[in-house]
Amino acid sequence: MHIDHIGIAVKDLESAVKTYEKILNRSCDKREVVDSEKVETAFFNTGESKVELLGGTAPDSVINKYIEKKGEGIHHVAFEVQDIHSELDRLRQEGFTVLNEQPKDGADNKLVAFVHPKDNHGVLIELCQTKS
Repeated sequence: MHIDHIGIAVKDLESAVKTYEKILNRSCDKREVVDSEKVETAFFNTGESKVELLGGTAPDSVINKYIEKKGEGIHHVAFEVQDIHSELDRLRQEGFTVLNEQPKDGADNKLVAFVHPKDNHGVLIELCQTKS
């Protein structure tokens, strides 16, 4: 496993993209809307890992609810895994609260599932596996 990406919740995706283009001195590599999550993503490759900016596309999106409660900032840390199903089973056996019974389609051609932050010292963990 390695860190695949760090997800950052933002109020204004256009403004955040411009900011991170300046910080990283590069253009955004990829943008994608994930309708099922009511979110638009913008990815910046930074070597082995990426930065993912997350903007809500509807008032009731998970990202907008998160921002209302906690403000903009780091939303999750995502770890790439070889077999997401076996990792979810392993984490359940270890006593972690897995938020998804089954992995679901996510951005960047990935299957994703989340582990509750209460079990991770306040950090939402995403497991992701590239779809074959």
